Amino acid sequence: MKPLLFIPTYNERENVERIYGMIKALNLDLDLLFLDDNSPDGTGQILDGIATRDGRVSVVHRSGKLGIGSAHLDAIQRAYTKGYTVFISMDCDLTHSPDHLPQFLKYGEDFDVVLGSRFMRGDSLTEWNILRKFLTYLGHFLTRYVLHVPYDATGAFRLYRLDRINPGVFNLVESPGYSFFFESLYVLCLSGVRVKEIPISLPIRTHGQSKMRLSDVFASLRRLIELYSRSFHYKSELRKLKQVEAANV
Repeated sequence: MKPLLFIPTYNERENVERIYGMIKALNLDLDLLFLDDNSPDGTGQILDGIATRDGRVSVVHRSGKLGIGSAHLDAIQRAYTKGYTVFISMDCDLTHSPDHLPQFLKYGEDFDVVLGSRFMRGDSLTEWNILRKFLTYLGHFLTRYVLHVPYDATGAFRLYRLDRINPGVFNLVESPGYSFFFESLYVLCLSGVRVKEIPISLPIRTHGQSKMRLSDVFASLRRLIELYSRSFHYKSELRKLKQVEAANV
């Protein structure tokens, strides 16, 4: 089956047509899923127009702003239900370049998870302000030395080989917000997936405003501590999943 490329949106009316055009220009054989959290700026209506022109594009409208993590979990569940084996996620704000997609797909042939990393090149974050850089590097430091995840665990540009990942692994992830990214990767790493990182650069957002608030930062810190304290729980649940898998083989 074709890979599924997922892009969550909230107030991205100035970006959706452009990112869709950039993806289409690559001539990749994939389906595209937009999930919109009832954007008040009319993003959802623009996406519906794109979907009427292109049968490979589908749009899901949710009732409100329910969280970036819940959007990813919703989309991943939909991908499993529809039988997709390759799932890619990226942001809509043009900080993730679609030009990296062929490289993601290439490494996805041999690895279970492919990550776009902001820490493999020294110039990846040169356009960001000091506060944004500090928070990004702090998140990387904490996930690396508290959770022992040696990858870029807070980025959203990813590929998952769903045919190699038990859907029960994602069922263990509870974070509805930004902490979804490091929680999901933490659980995936505990499950033993093979991970590949590729270097990416992130320019500053061209249109619109960042959706992350200071409250999201504090919520992520709390969640990171909770994950560390619940490591035994996750390991126990993952062992149960593997036992069920082995019994069904």
